[in-house]
Amino acid sequence: MNRIVYLLTFVLSMVQIASYAQNYSGAIKVEIKKDENGYQLYRGGQPYYIKGVGGQTYLDKAIEYGANSIRTWGAADAVKVLDEAHEKGLSVLFGLWVGQERQGFDYNDGKAVQAQFENFREVVRKYKDHPAVLLWGIGNENDLMYSNRKVWDAINDIAKMVHEEDPNHPTMTVTAGLDVAEVQLIKEKAPHIDIYGINTYGELIGIDKQIRSYGWEGPYIISEWGPNGHWEVPTTEWGAPIEQSSSTKAYWYEKRFQEGIARDREKCVGSYVFLWGQKQETTPTWYGIFMENGEETEVSDVLQHEWSSEWPENRAPHIAALKIDGKEAMDNIYLEPNKPYEIFADVTDPDKDNLIYKWQILESEIGLTGSGGDAEVVPDPVRIVFKGEKSQFSRLDDEYLSSGSAGKVVFRAPVKTGGYRLFVYAYDGNGNVATANVPFYVR
Repeated sequence: MNRIVYLLTFVLSMVQIASYAQNYSGAIKVEIKKDENGYQLYRGGQPYYIKGVGGQTYLDKAIEYGANSIRTWGAADAVKVLDEAHEKGLSVLFGLWVGQERQGFDYNDGKAVQAQFENFREVVRKYKDHPAVLLWGIGNENDLMYSNRKVWDAINDIAKMVHEEDPNHPTMTVTAGLDVAEVQLIKEKAPHIDIYGINTYGELIGIDKQIRSYGWEGPYIISEWGPNGHWEVPTTEWGAPIEQSSSTKAYWYEKRFQEGIARDREKCVGSYVFLWGQKQETTPTWYGIFMENGEETEVSDVLQHEWSSEWPENRAPHIAALKIDGKEAMDNIYLEPNKPYEIFADVTDPDKDNLIYKWQILESEIGLTGSGGDAEVVPDPVRIVFKGEKSQFSRLDDEYLSSGSAGKVVFRAPVKTGGYRLFVYAYDGNGNVATANVPFYVR
């Protein structure tokens, strides 16, 4: 069955590629050069430091804030993505999604491996001369929950093929974090990889020293970075990971860029922040720099300042705390069914904008969380009774809005026993928001 699935995927990919008749002849050559100061990418003969975003949405915002490149993970919608990026002056780290063992790809299945290889050959031939292409990203976190080291042979074969088909763009592969064993395996089994890509979050600061001590001699890219990962944070007694607020995330984005990315101009040739968009991964707010409707948090302010040295004219609200009954997430909040409790969100706005608060309770995500960014279902929202203090409320199905001095409200705990998360979104009316959530348990 596995072989049939991948052969069908190969055939469908060929049909999609064949349907695109345009042949590009405008490749912009990208080179890796080394001098006394270290490694540097050159694009079109000019030095090129990557200030990149992971994602394909809000590209005008990316340009406005000073970004110059986007990252994709696969060839889906390649024509649209490449054309739009080029039109806007952005380059593209073109991802080739190499089959993952944890998702069922068998590297002992020679026919499936060969079909994947031939698929990528056609993709490279079709898009290699597009002027938006910057690099080829061959695989993403193929070291995550794997045991068959033949994957590195397959990645090297693909990288070698890319070099043969496309002399204008370097190759990169990406690991989940940094491990000395994977560094050595890539060095030994995949010598056609030019750049090491690292997806790293809470451990970003110090990666510059690690990659040197682990023996990687070439350049590297921080191919994903952002807040503390859901696997890196403290959990409640019932196992719920504790998410940072948007303001705490902004602090760490700034610190990680300055001390973990920009500081190493000898070997690090740039980075791609994650995620330039919105998705459900553990929670709806954990990784996305944007909210579902496009609102932005302090993280966007920080990125704009780091990329362009400019702060936005209107800054996002700042949230200092979110408490239930005077307790924060680290306090392991247990509530009694249907009992009233006070919620307090300590939010300020640097521009003195009037704030509107949205409150929402979701059932626990425990048991719904995937791995490696796999698709997840948003937990069910909970209908709950809120009442305001010195404020006006409106009810919108499972969301509750308050305004004025409504950073303080009272709600009744759900009747059903189990874990939940309370979310607050504080909007400033200018496209900005502060977010936080706190897990609690009804017993």
